Amino acid sequence: MTDSNRVVGHESVGESASVETRLTARGLTHGFGDGAILEDISITVEPGEILAVVGPSGTGKTTLFRLLALFEQPDSGTVEVGGEDVWAMPDEQRLAVRRRIGMGFQTRSLFSTTVADNVAYGLRVRQSWRTRLRDAVEDAFGQTEPSPTVERALETVGMSDKIDRDARSLSAGEAQRVAIARALAPDPDVLLLDEPTSNLDPRNTAAIESAMREARDRGIAVALATHDMQQAQRVSDRTAVLLDSTCIESGPTDRVFETPSDDRVRRFIEGKLVY
Repeated sequence: MTDSNRVVGHESVGESASVETRLTARGLTHGFGDGAILEDISITVEPGEILAVVGPSGTGKTTLFRLLALFEQPDSGTVEVGGEDVWAMPDEQRLAVRRRIGMGFQTRSLFSTTVADNVAYGLRVRQSWRTRLRDAVEDAFGQTEPSPTVERALETVGMSDKIDRDARSLSAGEAQRVAIARALAPDPDVLLLDEPTSNLDPRNTAAIESAMREARDRGIAVALATHDMQQAQRVSDRTAVLLDSTCIESGPTDRVFETPSDDRVRRFIEGKLVY
């Protein structure tokens, strides 16, 4: 565990300031057409913890994570960082907050270049135009070497030995690990992972879970959306259960799984149908 205040010193953010990294959703409601996908969701992701968000497929986990990542604005409710409503901020300030949030998706999307370049991409888009121009010139003359930041991110996911590989040659599990390294490279304050180990083999799953733990131990607030109950029990400190489009229970993972207060949660954990 680390102190909840971490220093953001990336040139990309445009400022260096001590910030409160707690990410909170209050009363989030969001839908498409006439139906609500999420209704009155309130959860908090604390610095230095892993929060597992579990629930059946179609219950809104991905939509919730897109809202927390600031990809979409909720129909109602707030997303707060440090107690401030992000959507009430000026655009430039909200962009600075967005740049402190890393996101890993279930679908692995890598560029047709090296592993190192894929991981470095997240750093480059956060740099000033001067730094990007300098890097482009160095690339053109073959003067660049992988940065220690890229190397550390790949080491976290156990992929440092593949740093010069063509990303197109990677297996699905290796590609997912590189995608997570790309999200970790800018040293985010919050890391959101949406079903990151879906359909992966045990070796790649273990590497990704190890990376989550390391991120937590560095003081990052980690949220994991998963339908894998055993994974939630293995890696998370707290668990939130989404059913019927809302969060019906949250708390320490051991308590939620061993003595849930809501009978629907008990039936869901036991693998029974929940309506």
